[in-house]
Amino acid sequence: MSESSITIRQASPGDAERWRELFTAYGVFYETDFDGAVLDGVWTWILDPEHPVTAFVAEVDGAIVGFAHVRMQPDTFLAGPGWFLDDLFADPAHRGSGVGTALLEAVADHASANGGGTLRWITAADNERAQRAYDRLATRTTWVTYERETSG
Repeated sequence: MSESSITIRQASPGDAERWRELFTAYGVFYETDFDGAVLDGVWTWILDPEHPVTAFVAEVDGAIVGFAHVRMQPDTFLAGPGWFLDDLFADPAHRGSGVGTALLEAVADHASANGGGTLRWITAADNERAQRAYDRLATRTTWVTYERETSG
């Protein structure tokens, strides 16, 4: 399968069922069980043009085989726009076919068309397959990521 057979577009309401399947599989990959409230909440964000999260889907022969979620975030180092790729996932049957690269390029094009800035993302330290692809497409940084849960 070549990249020329991959179509990338913004997610639309009719994509809900397949997106839920893929997002659930993404959660399993990262040992996370998304409950219905999370699935419904993220999908609501995706469909809301006022929400900062935008979703792209990858299609091969009319079937959705991957997705990417990206959001604009102000960049204090540039006093301008920046972008964060929250999630990128390809159906395991389509890995290595260019789906991830096509999604990442579409996200970069979206960022460029909407003010540019730095596009950043993270991946798990043990996700070596993704890192090999990312190393071809971007610059690996030396930043260390921390997280802290807060009550709300």
